[in-house]
Amino acid sequence: MWKTSSLLFALSFAVEPLSDLALERCLTLEGATPHVQGIAVDGATLYVSAVDREAAKGWLFEYDLSSGKRLRAVEIQQGARYHPGGFDIDDESLWIPVAEYRRESTTIIQRRSRQTLELISSFEVKDHIGCLAWTGSRLIGGNWDARKIYEWSPDGRELSVRANPRPTRYQELKHRYGALIGSGLTGRGRGAIEWLDPETLSPLRIIVTGTTDKNVPYTQEGFDHRDGRIYLLPEDSPSRLFIFRAS
Repeated sequence: MWKTSSLLFALSFAVEPLSDLALERCLTLEGATPHVQGIAVDGATLYVSAVDREAAKGWLFEYDLSSGKRLRAVEIQQGARYHPGGFDIDDESLWIPVAEYRRESTTIIQRRSRQTLELISSFEVKDHIGCLAWTGSRLIGGNWDARKIYEWSPDGRELSVRANPRPTRYQELKHRYGALIGSGLTGRGRGAIEWLDPETLSPLRIIVTGTTDKNVPYTQEGFDHRDGRIYLLPEDSPSRLFIFRAS
């Protein structure tokens, strides 16, 4: 686990290229996917959120992680809110932001059953939330391009809101192994995965990323980090999951 000294974060952190990590596998997912937004991995299961802007629909897909076979699909839009973002899971639930497709709009944070994918509960946020992480006791989310970082209780009570001191435009947030991890874009064709102190948002480690062989930034959309592996799903149909062995 990373140390939590803010002084240490301010003085030194590791920066490394994604190319230093071993690409363990590249898995093509079954079926057409509209614009990918987020992913979450747990054991043998991959969950994917996606938006179909033309049809004004948001989607949640479930895949077998070993084969890429699609197991289930469910629409998750609510009225004018059809843009699901980066999301997270716990042992029983999926926590998914579903927003209007515009900046400074509104979002419904959905809690869905992992067993049935049905809606359990929800609460409204007066902003476009594009990425969401579950810490085990609270939710941390970023708005459009993650210029603001919010925290909520599980029942939707806002705990804090602050400006993001990092320039990276996070498309995904995850809370893993004591760190908040943001994955997103830093410029044209460039991106980064950043391990952050959850309290100060100071960097612990940064992996800088380039593009796939289809010239899509690796961190354009879906990201997760589990059990020594980094999972990236940057492309729309045909969507390919890139699995790197993390050091």
